[in-house]
Amino acid sequence: MSVLFVTGTDTEVGKTVVTAALAAVQLSLGRTVAVVKPAQTGIGPDEDGDLAEVRRLAGDVATYEGVRLPDPLAPDTAARVAGLELPGLAEQRGLVDRVAAAHGVTLVEGAGGVLVNLGENWNLIDLADSVRYAGHQVVFVVVARAGLGTLNHAALTVQAIQARALEVAGVVVGAWPAEPGLAEEQNLLDLPRVTGVPLIGRVPEGAAALPVRAFRRGALDWVPDL
Repeated sequence: MSVLFVTGTDTEVGKTVVTAALAAVQLSLGRTVAVVKPAQTGIGPDEDGDLAEVRRLAGDVATYEGVRLPDPLAPDTAARVAGLELPGLAEQRGLVDRVAAAHGVTLVEGAGGVLVNLGENWNLIDLADSVRYAGHQVVFVVVARAGLGTLNHAALTVQAIQARALEVAGVVVGAWPAEPGLAEEQNLLDLPRVTGVPLIGRVPEGAAALPVRAFRRGALDWVPDL
């Protein structure tokens, strides 16, 4: 079964909106889709988080959350502050494994950048490697900013993933401005050159505020069928 890992070059780069767009495309093709969020921070027990936003924007997707923590920090830091123990790598891998076995496409959305610890001494790359070892086809999508600084951050993220012999399908710009400047326009040319992987999509800035039907139609142009 296919498992698509969505990571970002940093926090607040548009991972959740890109995840929703990717899910919307898969749903439009008649596939069963699930989204897993191993760790959600900065959210209370009864609040809607990233997975609720994915469901709102994409539609009928099954969603699974590994753990949620109240402070807006890296998961391992938030757990330490809260005095809580995070699920282990084997437990989170088991969750993804079960979900992937029951759905045509499973998306796993990370927290912050790809090397942020989701548990004690393990990160999203470790989880992806473990899921691959369990027999699933694994591929990454890297969500990047549009403007200055994105080249270095995107290249480092791609290199970290590829260092573990994991596949990167490409880079998606998480919030493409309505009036891009010179840096943004040139980054469209430079991102593939610097990262060594294709630029496979651009989600317009403010896409999450669109009516859901417009979002789902737009997703077909913003991101590819992977």
